[in-house]
Amino acid sequence: MNKPAAEPDKLLIVVDMQQDFLTGALANGDAERVVPLVVEKVKSFPGQVLFTRDTHTPDYLNTQEGALLPVPHCVQGTDGWRIHPALEALRTQPTVDKPAFGSLELAERVESIHARTPLSSITLVGVCTDICVISNALILKAALPEVPVTVDASCCAGVTPERHRTALAAMKACQVHVIND
Repeated sequence: MNKPAAEPDKLLIVVDMQQDFLTGALANGDAERVVPLVVEKVKSFPGQVLFTRDTHTPDYLNTQEGALLPVPHCVQGTDGWRIHPALEALRTQPTVDKPAFGSLELAERVESIHARTPLSSITLVGVCTDICVISNALILKAALPEVPVTVDASCCAGVTPERHRTALAAMKACQVHVIND
């Protein structure tokens, strides 16, 4: 498929499509199933594409998140931290490494892009719908309240299907557009 003509005012954010969420420590069959859909979305997206990467240190279990989710994952430099190879091959910009569910650094990068070329839309895809996708969608909605923020539900997966649906409903309540639900 040929990539559509460039539309620099559109932004796609691919959230945490990393090995530990797909086949590793926090493997999720639903997440693994959306990989081809996310690959196709990135290939066909006419605008800019940014990737985020959940990034932890070896002392993860000593963090608040580690105490509440005691499964070491996405430790920087490990295989589980790496973005799925089919998606990594499509990455053209530096990845936003985020030490928490939501990323203020991502918001700052998007605000910087918006300052240079006003964005007409921001779309998010990835995992987990109910943790990192929702966190970043709401941060971006707060940072740029007049830019439409959309989540493509067909290219997302939650920890469970029920939590995926709950997160989509919460985002809709906060005026995040949800498509392909």
